[in-house]
Amino acid sequence: MKVPLSTGDLPAGYRLWGLRCGISAVPRKKDLALFLSDRPARAAGVFTTNVVKAAPVRYCQAQLAASTAVRAVVINSGCANACTGAAGARDTLWTARELAGRLGLKTAEVLVASTGVIGRPLPRPALERGLRALGARADGSAFSVEDAVRAIMTTDTRPKAARATFRAGGRTHTVWGCAKGAGMIHPNMATMLSVVLTDAGAPAAFLQKALRAVADRTFNCVSVDGDTSTNDSLFLLANGDRPLDAAGLKAFRSALEEVCLSLAGQIVADGEGATRVAWIFVQNAKTEKGAHQMAATIATSALFKTALHGADPNWGRVLAALGRAGVPFDPEKVDVKIGDVTVCRRGGRADFSEKAVHRLLKKDRVTVVVDLHQGDAWSRYATCDYSKEYVAINADYTT
Repeated sequence: MKVPLSTGDLPAGYRLWGLRCGISAVPRKKDLALFLSDRPARAAGVFTTNVVKAAPVRYCQAQLAASTAVRAVVINSGCANACTGAAGARDTLWTARELAGRLGLKTAEVLVASTGVIGRPLPRPALERGLRALGARADGSAFSVEDAVRAIMTTDTRPKAARATFRAGGRTHTVWGCAKGAGMIHPNMATMLSVVLTDAGAPAAFLQKALRAVADRTFNCVSVDGDTSTNDSLFLLANGDRPLDAAGLKAFRSALEEVCLSLAGQIVADGEGATRVAWIFVQNAKTEKGAHQMAATIATSALFKTALHGADPNWGRVLAALGRAGVPFDPEKVDVKIGDVTVCRRGGRADFSEKAVHRLLKKDRVTVVVDLHQGDAWSRYATCDYSKEYVAINADYTT
């Protein structure tokens, strides 16, 4: 899949930069990104449900509650600015003010996000150098999409971006987004860090409602390790000068979901130490909420994820996870398929070849379908396997 990282992939009226200022401990890694709209934009945001919220999350929540007029999002990697107390809050506000001054914007028009190690203060001297450099670059015409996308990465192994277009009001509009995330991925709100941009116009209330709904169907349906970050933030900026009509808003929402679903899938595929991805579908459930809860329980089961890594056709782990999901169902009606092979029929073992299913589970992408035979609701959830590499990455993260 080609990742849209060229300047021509962006919606009209946006410029992006990424540079190294020295926050990240990784040598030569870019660690500061700026997403700038050249004209007024409306913004929406969805943030972590973790009670322990990073300073920039609290700042952005307060800013968007007061005003949805936003021109810029600045993101640093290498330091989460979480669990940093009053000093962290001051650093976040200082970042917004400093950048706003250099770009000729109001402080309220700048949103701030951070990602990286928790509990360490932002190094202001390094950040100040970076903001000064961003201000200088914004005065020019040259910019780099890929530099910005790479600057927000931490343990990611590759950049993640997606693009979709739609027609409305005689115009072709673009929705483009990028994301970072490879670990601490089990969002109950949105994702790790993601910025979505569009040149369409829409009321702020619609943007917020659409973003929340789309997040619930995409980013909230992926899990790498069952951990919800302190910094999860999903931003949406819309800088169109003409509001979409009802048909246009529907087309926009569809394009937004297409972009977010692609980003969610890319995040899981790049999960720390992951060797394969499993898409879990729970179908014919009584309610969508129940189906979602069941799919999530399977996706976060350590036993399922280790079986996935070993390509072990142990379908009993799927049934065991369903049984503790907290959703009433009749186990004797359940069918389970791995790929196109039925491994469980009516709650018991089906007649299948374990060698054939083992080969299916060795593929990069695996599909598991659970049929409850109870109703017509369904949900999907994506996860990846647990490997020795995942343990190594997280055991040595700060050392």
